[in-house]
Amino acid sequence: MTAPVSPAETLRAALAGLLDGLPPKVAAQAVDRLIANYRGTTPTDAPILRDRADVAAYAAYRMPATFEAVRAALAAFADAVPEWVPGSHVDVGGGTGAATWAVNATWPGERPVTVLDWAEPALVLGRELASASPQLRSAEWRRSRIGAEPALPDADLVTVSYVLGELTEAGRDAVVDAAVGAARAVVIIEPGTPDGYARVIAARDRLIGAGFSVAAPCPHSAACPIVPGEDWCHFSARVSRSSLHRQVKGGSLAYEDEKFSYVAATRGPVAPVAARVVRRPQIRKGQVLLDLCEVGGGLGRSTVTKRHGSLYKEARDAAWGDGWPPAEPE
Repeated sequence: MTAPVSPAETLRAALAGLLDGLPPKVAAQAVDRLIANYRGTTPTDAPILRDRADVAAYAAYRMPATFEAVRAALAAFADAVPEWVPGSHVDVGGGTGAATWAVNATWPGERPVTVLDWAEPALVLGRELASASPQLRSAEWRRSRIGAEPALPDADLVTVSYVLGELTEAGRDAVVDAAVGAARAVVIIEPGTPDGYARVIAARDRLIGAGFSVAAPCPHSAACPIVPGEDWCHFSARVSRSSLHRQVKGGSLAYEDEKFSYVAATRGPVAPVAARVVRRPQIRKGQVLLDLCEVGGGLGRSTVTKRHGSLYKEARDAAWGDGWPPAEPE
């Protein structure tokens, strides 16, 4: 029997022919401009994705990394709400739809999906890519001026990924408040930079103020112990590069690491981890050092040695972003 094709594999295949017919020089110029815009400040009246060339370059350049970052955030959220499956999904500023693919990879099956974006070329290409997935073919791709419209369609899950940095402070607040009014659960992902973390923390505060409980990455809904401007909380997702991806990004490695910050919050009950690994574990001779955000609302370090028996092996296998201690097998 042939094994089912995963959403990640389906997306990779859909992206493979994306730049066919697009001159390499045009794609490279579009990528350079996108990099400059995403690292700078973009006014809210100027969508980054202007035409088909921009959108194709963006999809090849950013979709694999965005997909893996969102999937990692959703996986942590799903662990905290193991009995919950979203019956509907709205993706705010979804562009070409990376988050919709990540939701489908986390909770397989078909559900009503609405993707909102103000760049019509992105919506067109997102719809084209989604036609490769039986679960996403019925998704609605709707043009919307993100941050300016006061309401969103009701949905179990609202995702806002790599969007807040394109908005003014008032626009960011409006998007978060609209998500609060529309959803049972909200997941917000931003680049893993000090500025991205600051935007996530501001959104986290608004979610908590509206009565939501933080499910991930924090093991609590208290104030974050990491102070913006002094440090920042972020995580890393490993991204496999296809030959197309390496060509567009001008890289030679078969992978890259996407740094991201996020918050996942819900109105329903959560089973948060006791602590989460917030730095890359340090493996030394006979011991593993784990920097943790703990359920009490503080930061701490756990030193796990060979004397801890099986826990030592678990610590050696622990990854940045994992819950700690590991869950007992059922």
